[in-house]
Amino acid sequence: MQWCEAVVHTTTEGSDIVSELLMRLGAMGTEIIDRADVPDPDKPGVYWELYDKKLLENMPEDVLVKGWFAQDEHTHDVLNTVRQELAQLAQGGFGLDFGTLALDMQNVADEDWSENWKKYYKPFRIGSHLVVKPTWEAYTPVEGDLVIELDPGMAFGTGTHETTNMCMQLLEKHLNSGLRVMDVGTGSGILAIAAARLGAKDILAIDIDPDAVKVAKENVALNGVDQQVRVVVGDLCKSEAMPCELAVANIVADAICMLAGPLTRHLVKDGLLICSGIIREREQDVLNAAREAGYTVYDRIEKGEWVALCLRNEAA
Repeated sequence: MQWCEAVVHTTTEGSDIVSELLMRLGAMGTEIIDRADVPDPDKPGVYWELYDKKLLENMPEDVLVKGWFAQDEHTHDVLNTVRQELAQLAQGGFGLDFGTLALDMQNVADEDWSENWKKYYKPFRIGSHLVVKPTWEAYTPVEGDLVIELDPGMAFGTGTHETTNMCMQLLEKHLNSGLRVMDVGTGSGILAIAAARLGAKDILAIDIDPDAVKVAKENVALNGVDQQVRVVVGDLCKSEAMPCELAVANIVADAICMLAGPLTRHLVKDGLLICSGIIREREQDVLNAAREAGYTVYDRIEKGEWVALCLRNEAA
């Protein structure tokens, strides 16, 4: 099958909104290529053995958001709509710098777009011990490494996005060995696997998307933690209570606001909820919903325009 690859030139702060725009208009998948996602060896905490100089040298100066549209009789009209909405975005702006929003297009074969992103996905370290290693990349662990093998497929959760990264940092900081954990909206399963690597004894990974659950099950098996991690399709609001000491939810602000209350049925008293997917402008909304549900703020970190919270369940 032939596809039309639309490439939008933007900025780091505009990339997520452009990606969502392309998906809303019918893109079958998107890819963000951003130099900011490549570890900078001049920054504290970056390990040279995980740094690929050639990768950074070969990356474009602009942030590129690629979207792939099926070639059919509607493609021309769809791409015209993309142009129009990009023009509106450039005028409106939401107070963000979107860059030029220039649009390039080319035709690609079926296998090209689904595999090309892999050349930008290299092993990298999160926190002191966690290392995410794509299945197709080689990596020699050093003492103390907790390696997560991952093939995210089309599920969210590569570990490179600020929100996933911050959740993993908070897991490493607050997850004690032997705890029961729930991963809400598991995606690729990366957070559930990280919890297992960090010593959690019983982990429920739940997602409403059957395709994500399939990918997560494969990654759990690949990492040999299927005795600790159970992956299921389900709706948290309708599922039976499973007591746990820690829950992690890397979703979006609206979903966190909606699920904060139902999650108190699962979290024990003083249990922790680590949540991200919260753009800074929506943090107060999440805090308001959390306080109403009986949580207090236990920890907080931010990266770029994103915030991650660690909340303590004080509901009776």
